[in-house]
Amino acid sequence: MVRIRLQRFGKKKNPFYRVAVADSRSSRDGKFIEIIGHWDPKRKIFDLNKERYLWWISKGAQPTDIVLSLVRNFKVFEAQKDINQEQR
Repeated sequence: MVRIRLQRFGKKKNPFYRVAVADSRSSRDGKFIEIIGHWDPKRKIFDLNKERYLWWISKGAQPTDIVLSLVRNFKVFEAQKDINQEQR
């Protein structure tokens, strides 16, 4: 099964994470298929490639609970909906 999950990088007590698409059998920081975003909890920055995220979801990839909550909390897709409504 393909999962969309976080990979931890950074120093001790100063982490940042990459949002990666990986096989569920690989280790947390191991092999991955594609990097589709970044999350820096200290600076509160969440950057996600929305097109690739939706493409992987359509192919059957399952996001982890943390990735799903980040997408919801940072309202990644709601901002896009607001822009589309203004254009109409």
